[in-house]
Amino acid sequence: MTDIPLGDAAPAAPRPARSILETDARTRARNRAETRFRAYGLAALLVGLFFLVFLMSSILWNGLGAFTQTRFALDVELLESELDPEGTRDPAVIAKTSTFGYGDLIEAALAKAVAASGIQTDLEPGDLADILSSGAAAQIRDRVTADPSLVGQTVSFDLLASSRVDGYIKGRVTRESLADDKNLSPAHLDIVDALVADGTIARSFNMAFITGADASEKRPEEAGMGVAMVGSLYVMLTVLALALPIGVAASIYLEEFAPKNRFTDFIEVNIANLAAVPSIVYGILGLAVFIQFAELPQSAPLVGGLVLTLLTLPTIIIATRAALKAVPPSIRDAALGVGASRMQAVFHHVLPLAVPGIMTGTIIGMAHALGETAPLLLIGMVGFVASNYPDGALHGFVSPNSAMPAQVYEWAKRADPAFYERAWGGIIVLLVFLLLMNLVAVLVRRRFERRW
Repeated sequence: MTDIPLGDAAPAAPRPARSILETDARTRARNRAETRFRAYGLAALLVGLFFLVFLMSSILWNGLGAFTQTRFALDVELLESELDPEGTRDPAVIAKTSTFGYGDLIEAALAKAVAASGIQTDLEPGDLADILSSGAAAQIRDRVTADPSLVGQTVSFDLLASSRVDGYIKGRVTRESLADDKNLSPAHLDIVDALVADGTIARSFNMAFITGADASEKRPEEAGMGVAMVGSLYVMLTVLALALPIGVAASIYLEEFAPKNRFTDFIEVNIANLAAVPSIVYGILGLAVFIQFAELPQSAPLVGGLVLTLLTLPTIIIATRAALKAVPPSIRDAALGVGASRMQAVFHHVLPLAVPGIMTGTIIGMAHALGETAPLLLIGMVGFVASNYPDGALHGFVSPNSAMPAQVYEWAKRADPAFYERAWGGIIVLLVFLLLMNLVAVLVRRRFERRW
């Protein structure tokens, strides 16, 4: 009821007719907001791509030089009077000649090569040897020891140039930056330029970087990733052999068989928390449990694999449980409905359908473990340990070794710029391994993926 007389009320103005094809103000504002949101998303994508391209370009620009090496083609006269005075050609007798004896032969060969090129220099033969790697004498000695028949002949060797000469050829260092260098002088660089012009000094593919071992700080030109790659392989085999069965078994129990109570809730919460624990904590745990308590060999890939297994397990369990949850409940109900047991339903029907997700999560977890450095450093898997290949397949699990990320870390903290270049090159090798592992994950998913 109201006291306002209805007859005095003004009639409402009729709303003007509007076509449904006409855009009103609110629709235009919503469209503008959507356009802005799309622009923000595209801008974010372009910024991310820019930084990705910038990162990859920096890695390639700084690291590709490690895959080439400057070499000196030198004809060395292996004098019998110096290496085998008695003429026995006995390897044991020839091996008694130290690298210092070969140094004299190298100096004489260098002086002869410089004179043959028509280069005028005031440098003494002993100073000329500074353009070669300090390991050149050992390189010649190893070849002569392996083949004593070379004694008495003039043999051509492809010797490594020193790291400073290699950097000068690659443009990594300049004459100005070498002005205060104690090993090279402008006279050395003049000789290098002349020998480059006549082809005596040239760059070639550095296979030793892929197959070689770490070297001392005096011989950065000999450093390689090969032994560290083998160490990473043994570590990953250990992680795969332990983390995959344990992680999958734990996931199947928690997801399919475990009762839902406070205890299992406590376990699930702690698994999620363990996935966020810093990796260095696992390194301290491995040092205390596996090395100090269990007395396993220090710096062994087996210990590194055990530590990284602990690091990887939470990731694999979480990924496996997500893959099991993704299987429709109707698959389980259908299997149980035709008389299958709970275990038969899981292992014959649910698990095969979850294999793509399980394998993808496992490989991604292993790729994460492959790039970890801190846990390996704490158990002693540092770069200079990786000096030789393992004596056998099984011995590789317990023999001291390093891993690729630890090797890169060791090179990055050394003073010589050649090690810095090799650190970038090691990152390229590591990225190739990661890309291959992710490619395997994609192929496995496509191979085992099924539609339901």
